[in-house]
Amino acid sequence: MTRASLDKQPHEVASMFDDVAERYDLTNDVLSLGQARLWRKEVAKAVDARPAQKVLDLAAGTATSSLPFARTGAYVVPCDFSLGMLRVGKQRHSWLPFTAGDATKLPFKDDTFDAVTISFGLRNVQDTDSALREMYRVTRPGGRVVICEFSHPTWAPFRTVYTEYLMRALPPAARAVSSSPDAYVYLAESIRAWPDQPALAERLRKAGWGSVAWRNLTGGVVALHRGFKAE
Repeated sequence: MTRASLDKQPHEVASMFDDVAERYDLTNDVLSLGQARLWRKEVAKAVDARPAQKVLDLAAGTATSSLPFARTGAYVVPCDFSLGMLRVGKQRHSWLPFTAGDATKLPFKDDTFDAVTISFGLRNVQDTDSALREMYRVTRPGGRVVICEFSHPTWAPFRTVYTEYLMRALPPAARAVSSSPDAYVYLAESIRAWPDQPALAERLRKAGWGSVAWRNLTGGVVALHRGFKAE
């Protein structure tokens, strides 16, 4: 299994990410034209991790996204359901507490984390609403969620160009750098099918999150959504 279908069966998605684990970070840098590093910096600012806080990094993959939180002195738990990703991450960052877990059935107690974050992983979860409720459950009162996900460019002409890039240019580019290029066909399709910024904000509210807001990065190619759990 080198790619998943858009009904996002968990075993298909996990297998797909196992296949791309070894070169995943490099491929993301290339396909995002270097923007992935900028997006990670913006996520770190939005999460605003502090020393001794507990941060859950979902869909953490090889934990590239977790490192900025660890550098602040926070206790960060990289969590993913791709064992292949976790193995590669453990080889690179053996000191981090990698945890295997499904975003819809998290293996943590209620009210555990000061912040929960997920970058470019929510759209690969089979049941988005269950995942948002689980994130809410494991966040302590007063804690926060930060979601970084591909979204919908706000300027219509750019949106057209971007969609063409996703469906035409991305798969050939992936073939040049990825260990499993067919997976990136699925990823392009999943980006195009993902709800827009207001729709995701509404789903956060329905899951219980308050003070929900978002801001666009790179013209809406990516959106950062944030919410808080009432104290």
